[in-house]
Amino acid sequence: MNHGRVIAVCLGPGGIPKLPVPEAQVELLGLVGDKHRHPEHGGANRAVCLLSTADHASLRRDGVQSQQAGSFGENLLIEGMDFEGLKPGDRLSVGNEVVLEIHDCREPCITLQPIDPRFPALMEGRSGFMCRVIATGSVATGALVSLLSSK
Repeated sequence: MNHGRVIAVCLGPGGIPKLPVPEAQVELLGLVGDKHRHPEHGGANRAVCLLSTADHASLRRDGVQSQQAGSFGENLLIEGMDFEGLKPGDRLSVGNEVVLEIHDCREPCITLQPIDPRFPALMEGRSGFMCRVIATGSVATGALVSLLSSK
């Protein structure tokens, strides 16, 4: 079974970076306290952004100067999951209450360019997923993440 752990929960006032917090409430349109600068960055199908620690580390190995969780605009930084095995339609349990459904691969945009001038192209293929919220609840650093169902 594909599973992992939430290493960081991140919120922001809009744009990047988002900042780590110990926990957050997940509602149908995303994490309470998290904002988006551009309307196309949010909504029901793009409510929560997931990024793997493996992709985060890969970007750093390519010289991207970013150490802090949330730097790439992710809401949940997840360790231990095989992101290559995930696809749209897959459902994930996060902690005891939250269920997310992967809507699509995150399409990196120009908002990321201040981090590194090679963005957004450098991030393609390792930018994470955008999810819709199926079940609301609280999510905290350290929460277990498990694949519930795969399409």
